[in-house]
Amino acid sequence: MTSVPTARLADIAVQAAVSEATVSRVLNGKAGVAAGTRQKVLAALDVLGYERPVRLRQRSAGLVGLVIPELTNPIFPAFAQVIEQALSGYGYTPVLGTQMPGGATEDELVDQLVERGVTGIVFLSGLHADLSADPGRYARLAGRGVPFVLINGYNEAISAPFVSPDDRAAARTAVRHLADLGHRRIGLAVGPERFVPSRRKAEGFQAAVAALGGAVEGLVQHTLFTVEGGHAAAGELLDAGCTGVVCGSDLMALGAIRSARQRGLSVPGQVSVVGYDDSELNAFTDPPLTTVRQPVRAMANAAVHALLEELGGDPVQRAEYVFQPELVVRGSTGQAPGALR
Repeated sequence: MTSVPTARLADIAVQAAVSEATVSRVLNGKAGVAAGTRQKVLAALDVLGYERPVRLRQRSAGLVGLVIPELTNPIFPAFAQVIEQALSGYGYTPVLGTQMPGGATEDELVDQLVERGVTGIVFLSGLHADLSADPGRYARLAGRGVPFVLINGYNEAISAPFVSPDDRAAARTAVRHLADLGHRRIGLAVGPERFVPSRRKAEGFQAAVAALGGAVEGLVQHTLFTVEGGHAAAGELLDAGCTGVVCGSDLMALGAIRSARQRGLSVPGQVSVVGYDDSELNAFTDPPLTTVRQPVRAMANAAVHALLEELGGDPVQRAEYVFQPELVVRGSTGQAPGALR
């Protein structure tokens, strides 16, 4: 019988919300424990940092690659964490491939993953989202017998399941929020036009402005998806008289706030800023950032399930599955200067 200290048994039991006797049965590989309960105990072991007994370690169902652009934007680690948790829950071992400046390209990462024998790949905001990139690389990957799913950036030239947020709806929601606060000149700071999410946000932004029938003027600045890019784009928009700025990412929004303050403008007193993505840190920025939340967990789980269907020999439809974003109002937006309260 496995010897487990009483204190450890008690800790695991509390974490898993089961009895110590149940924990003991699971750790000793005894029968008579429901599968869901057994999984809760194993999860408690992992959370508390205890090593699983050898007999309880699952054999991996296979390796699954996850290719992401970088780790500096908090949205990408957030996606990676949910995807890796979901894959691990189904017995697969996730292998993370990250593109870094001067490091491996997406194509090189894919080659490395295929050489390691991955059974499938999840791509997040990769070259599939860049309309200037050759989509043939994905056809070649399919030809190598590797199933894959693509997140963020639908491309009709690629035959695969896609998972996307509704970028147009995100921009429309942000514009309506600022218009309701009395802003009459609103700017959009968004990434390069060659990227599908940027193009869709710009389309949604312009549609929202048009729907307001001339009550709002909209200006668009394409820039980089970085703090510096947001800073530069917001500077142009503020100089053009915008009192509200919608940004294509939270990092860009932080740059926009910095740009406003460098001009002596208060946020949200004189300028309102809306981000996009929603990092857990947004509630702690100064001011807390109003943003449009990307449904990370729902999208990540959908991507994993689609890939598992493929791996199980039951291919899902080669189409785009679209998820609705959510406006999260915090402290970076307020009434426009001079607007009636």
